[in-house]
Amino acid sequence: MAAAKTKRIPPSSTEAERAVLGSILLDTTGVGEDRVLDIALAGGITSESFYDPRNVKIFAAIEKLSRNSRPLDPLTLIDELKVSGELDGVGGEAYVTGLIDDTPTTAHAEYYIKIVREKALRRTMIAKSEQVVKRCYDEADNPDPQAVLGFAEKSFLEIGTHSNKTQSWASAVAQAGMEIDNLFDSGGRIVNGLSTGLTHLDERLMGLKKAEMIVIAARPSVGKTSLAMNIAESVATGCMMNGMPVKHDPKPHPVGIFSLEMPVLSLVKRMVAGAAQINTWQLNRNLMPKDVRKEASKRLGPIVDRLKKAPLVVDDSAGLDVMDLRARARRMKKQHGIELIVIDYLQLCQCRDMAKQGRQQEVSMISQQIKAMAKELNVPVIVLSQLSRDNEKRGDKYEKPKLSDLRDSGAIEQDADVVLLLRRPSRVATDPDSKDERLAIIDVAKNRNGETGEVKVEFWREYTRFFDRDLGAEGKENVVSEDEIDSSMEQGELYSEDPNL
Repeated sequence: MAAAKTKRIPPSSTEAERAVLGSILLDTTGVGEDRVLDIALAGGITSESFYDPRNVKIFAAIEKLSRNSRPLDPLTLIDELKVSGELDGVGGEAYVTGLIDDTPTTAHAEYYIKIVREKALRRTMIAKSEQVVKRCYDEADNPDPQAVLGFAEKSFLEIGTHSNKTQSWASAVAQAGMEIDNLFDSGGRIVNGLSTGLTHLDERLMGLKKAEMIVIAARPSVGKTSLAMNIAESVATGCMMNGMPVKHDPKPHPVGIFSLEMPVLSLVKRMVAGAAQINTWQLNRNLMPKDVRKEASKRLGPIVDRLKKAPLVVDDSAGLDVMDLRARARRMKKQHGIELIVIDYLQLCQCRDMAKQGRQQEVSMISQQIKAMAKELNVPVIVLSQLSRDNEKRGDKYEKPKLSDLRDSGAIEQDADVVLLLRRPSRVATDPDSKDERLAIIDVAKNRNGETGEVKVEFWREYTRFFDRDLGAEGKENVVSEDEIDSSMEQGELYSEDPNL
């Protein structure tokens, strides 16, 4: 549409297209040995990548011969075009043989393929832009400009996800061997991902690995947001929950947070209060004793200075469409080098394309897109999710949640690489550990690439912070004392994190 109005010819290079086809015909030495064709297909070249209609038909015929494992040479190609009735449409036998005559060597085939691919990409962007422009003008059928914006984001995001990222088998085997060798050298224990800040959880997960979707699920007010924010703080500061540097990787890593529920100021206020060991309940109600307030005030300044330097990027836009969220995450990755993404929480995301199909289908698509985002950006993505009330109805005295309790869709369970089910026994009167106010249990219910099982941790509700609950030689919990925590704070070793139970 736009090209027609301005009388501009879409980007193309007929010479490069002919050179690609000529290189394919020159290079063929037998079935399964078509090197140039393999490079073209691996590079994402299809018949639609060509602009000249003659070249479109010829490459389609070449693809058909290849799929049917038939010999590929000028004679078989001409015969295929005759059978399909396309030979005259491409200019006859003279045009096909001319492709070879105009291509003296296949040495520059990859360069020709690159030109064809780039020209095709430009034409695709023009076509997508024209669709967006049409929707902008057509206000009757597209009354919501945000929906048009979502369509635009989705359209261009789809272009970016079509690139070929296939890793060679030899490279994959070499990388796997190197990782196994590292396990031997470390005595079988090594965290090969980002640390969660909790020692025993790291041992279970072996760290937060790239391209993984990690779901933290719990009933409301159990502490899932606190756990996610604590992990984000640990990654961003390079410190464990107890304030000590991460042994295997003490450097800070940029973290992107999508807070769909809380505004950024509330999120940061609770984060700072937790880091400074300030009881926000007492503070907001002006019930904090003067001496306690004075001590907390001394800790506040250094904590603010430290957290200001943490590479955390927060987007608190409410009701984000999942495609818009993916686009923003891509920009975060490009601008800030994000190495971990946290989404709080999945049920607050939207998917306009699937909204009319029912909530279950909508959540399924949201889950699939988040998993695709983790793979595309090659970073771990922590996404929070609500649990249904089914665990409270089963008659289990522990009220342990199960994977099937994930709310709205079974696709979450399917798409996730890791599922952490968080519970606190003190909230269940029938639980034998109900009197232990600080005990929290993280059940690694699914771990695609590692162990499952429960991890016991400490949860200090007044500071919305998790700590390790170390197990002694006899299996008894060695709980971190409040004096030890205060001592760490005075030495400037503790960083603490977010809230929102």
